[in-house]
Amino acid sequence: MRFATRAIHAGQEPDKSTGAVTVPIFQTSTYAQDDVGKTKGYEYSRTGNPTRTALETVIASLENGRHGLAFSSGMSAVDGVVRLLGKGNHVVVSEGVYGGVYRLFAKVFEKSGLEFSFVDTSDPDGIERAVKPNTKMLWIESPSNPLLKLTDIRSASKMARSRGILTVVDNTFMSPYFQRPLELGCDIVVHSTTKYLGGHSDVVGGAVVANDDEVSERLKFIQNSVGAIPGPFDCWLVLRGIKTLALRMERHNVNAQAVAQFLENHPKVERVLYPGLRSHPQHDLAQRQMTGFGGMVTFWPKGGVGASRTILKATRLFILAESLGGVESLISSPAAMTHASIPTESRMRTGIRDDLVRLSVGVEDVEDLIEDLSRSLDVS
Repeated sequence: MRFATRAIHAGQEPDKSTGAVTVPIFQTSTYAQDDVGKTKGYEYSRTGNPTRTALETVIASLENGRHGLAFSSGMSAVDGVVRLLGKGNHVVVSEGVYGGVYRLFAKVFEKSGLEFSFVDTSDPDGIERAVKPNTKMLWIESPSNPLLKLTDIRSASKMARSRGILTVVDNTFMSPYFQRPLELGCDIVVHSTTKYLGGHSDVVGGAVVANDDEVSERLKFIQNSVGAIPGPFDCWLVLRGIKTLALRMERHNVNAQAVAQFLENHPKVERVLYPGLRSHPQHDLAQRQMTGFGGMVTFWPKGGVGASRTILKATRLFILAESLGGVESLISSPAAMTHASIPTESRMRTGIRDDLVRLSVGVEDVEDLIEDLSRSLDVS
């Protein structure tokens, strides 16, 4: 089956007992056993739930992976993966990662004895220079949040594997519709299902997909031990969102391309970053490892922070809010919102300036979106 068909059918066969064509919400904490230890596949919903199983099956299928795990949030998925490591292990991380990931790594896991080096993973030589004898994981965001820097996943994964290093790719920005990192050689894929997979800004969740049986079993053990699971209704909401993923991603892509081109040609815009623009420094790489360019656009307006704040407050269709990947368009200031937990010096060094504006371009009529931005830029 092809992608759009699997998004609707993988793990979602009609219910055998009732014929329901939609996966039921199995709102239960425990399951009757036929005898001591003799179950029908489920014993307690922290360990497994049929609605969650359906979600895990379809996400794994869309990433062309063997094993999927659904988590209670994107950050709990990140936490679960990092718990594969032990005290004294070192992780090479894409600089400029989402602020929540930076906070977890630098403020929580470093206190537990892990080491992190934040480097420009778009530079292959920079990755190799950062590797130490105790490096056990390479953590890649591609495209990165919010600067949309790309990492050559195939090349980086090959290097890491030759050194016995696990490669993890956060694929939230692209979704499996536009990028499948496992096919490019990485070991583990992470998602915030809150974003494009859910797609409607009505649920918080995360997911992990891997091919290796041992790694997957360890992740499952960690998740069951910690209890970082989504409830069945949350799983059902993400399942519902995934059914239209192919349709939505196509529209996000078309709209974002048009918005990025409009901004690039606007006299009040200093610079635009979008992988689909020829001006993006890694446009060629984007064409090689992605099948589309996504719905995220970032730009710097002329006039600095003052102009940026005026635009943020002036838009009517672009809602001033954190998060991304929903059907509605959002606008944000990464420096003051999603990446505020990163020290100012680190943010400035990586290019996340205070005047940077991030757009999550939704699926509205693109002419309305462009008119909204045009009016807001005119008053900046």
